Amino acid sequence: MSSETKAAHPGKKKEGFLKRQAKSKTVEVSEEELLQKDFITPDDVLRLGKSTEKYLCPPEANVYGIDFTRFRLRDMETQTVLFEVAKPPPTADGEEQEHEMDDSDPNAGRFVRYQFTSQFLKLKTVGATVEFVVGEKEVSKFRMIEKHYFGERLLKCFDFEFGFCIPHSRNTVEHIYEFPELSPDEVQEMVDRPYDTKSDSFYFVEDKLIMHNKADYAYNGGS
Repeated sequence: MSSETKAAHPGKKKEGFLKRQAKSKTVEVSEEELLQKDFITPDDVLRLGKSTEKYLCPPEANVYGIDFTRFRLRDMETQTVLFEVAKPPPTADGEEQEHEMDDSDPNAGRFVRYQFTSQFLKLKTVGATVEFVVGEKEVSKFRMIEKHYFGERLLKCFDFEFGFCIPHSRNTVEHIYEFPELSPDEVQEMVDRPYDTKSDSFYFVEDKLIMHNKADYAYNGGS
C-alpha cells in the first residue's frame, strides 16, 4: 500500500483554516436512520456521533466468507506483545474445531471484551496485526473504519484500507494505531469507569457495510 500527496493547483487561492473547518463539518446521523437504509456506506458511519446500541448489518451480509483467524497487539516502542489470540487450526480431517457458542444468539462472536492495566492508556503507538481468510469471492476495496468512544465522546477514528484479496486466500496485515494523548485526569476517569470505553469496527467491500463488530474495554486490570 502506498500514499501520494498531490501538489496544489497553480494559481488556486488557498482557503483559510476556519473556512476549511466549516466545510469539513458534516451533519451527524443517528443509528436509527442508518438502520432504515438498504445498505450503509463509509460516509454514513463517519457521521455517527456515538457508539451504536445495535449491529448495523446482519452476519449474513458477509457474503465474502471473510473470517478473522488471528489478532495481535504490540507496543511499537518496546516491541512488547500486549495481546494475542488465534483461532484453533483445522483438525487432521480438515474440519474446524468446534467452539462452545450460543447458537441462539446470531451475534455470537461479534463482540469482544478486553481488560488491560492503566499502563495501556499511556502507550503512544500500537501495531495491530490481523490475519484473515477469504471465501469463494474476490474482495475489492476492503476497508475498515474503527471508532473509539469514552462515554459519548469520540476518542479516535481509524480508517484503514486492506485492498484487494483473491478468493480462498489467507492474508496478514498490520495497521499502526496512533493513540490520542490523554491527561492524567482523563486516564483516571477511564480507569474508574471500566467498560465505558467502547469501539465499533465497520468493514466494507466496495463501499458497502458487510461486517460490524463491537468491543468494550476496562483499564483497571491488576488493581
